Amino acid sequence: MKLFRHFTVIVLSSLLVALPAMPQPQTGNQPAGQINAMIPAATRNSQPAKVKEELSWNDLLQTQHNGRVRAGLNDGSILSLGSDSELRIVQHDSASQQTSLEMDFGKIRSQVVKISKPGGKFEMKTPNAVIGVIGTDFYVGFESNSTTVICYKGKVSVTPANGAHAANNSGQSDAASNSVTVSAGQMVVITSELPPAGFHASDTPPATLQASLTDTDIPTSAGIPHQGHTLRWVLIGTAVAAGLGIGLGVGLTRGGGAPAPPTNRNPNP
Repeated sequence: MKLFRHFTVIVLSSLLVALPAMPQPQTGNQPAGQINAMIPAATRNSQPAKVKEELSWNDLLQTQHNGRVRAGLNDGSILSLGSDSELRIVQHDSASQQTSLEMDFGKIRSQVVKISKPGGKFEMKTPNAVIGVIGTDFYVGFESNSTTVICYKGKVSVTPANGAHAANNSGQSDAASNSVTVSAGQMVVITSELPPAGFHASDTPPATLQASLTDTDIPTSAGIPHQGHTLRWVLIGTAVAAGLGIGLGVGLTRGGGAPAPPTNRNPNP
């Protein structure tokens, strides 16, 4: 009997050695990009972050009250993380254009290169929404059980999750897919709580547009944010919105009382 057991153990061991190795799940050692600029008080995987530091899959970026981080992904996309924010780079495969990000709280601006690969995707998740893009420039903020999405350029698809609903929506709703398409100059708020005034459509207020750009601006040089750089993006974003006829140019005139310059409205936005 002992001899039989010994023989059985030897046979099983030989079979296990002969079996091909099972594929291991993707871990955090796949390259995703690097940190291009930052204002200190930011961490990568709970360690102080550094400019030009390489980023990998599953890396967790966190910023404190005064910290900000700009990360460049390998496909050319740019992520600008504002203060008091947390972002996980779950996946970024530039070859197949598969990108998945998760933000539990905070503010981020994403400038995404156009998706051209079959089956490619760029997806960002918050606790109550899924944001998908093809190639665009947009802002996402999450706080107090609400996800705010503002599109500066292109189009963004926003789908409520976990029982949430769309509020303050100036985009195009699709009942069949339960999603909202947000175009340049438009916004939507996804909330897990019914607002007292109910749900309604609302254009992006100029102050909200400006705040979203300012809150995610990181200067090229370390230290104090450069006001001219921020203002330039505000003017660009506002000009895009105004050109599409959604009335965002009024709030950024210096004198306050002077009328906004006329714009050519595109009949086919």
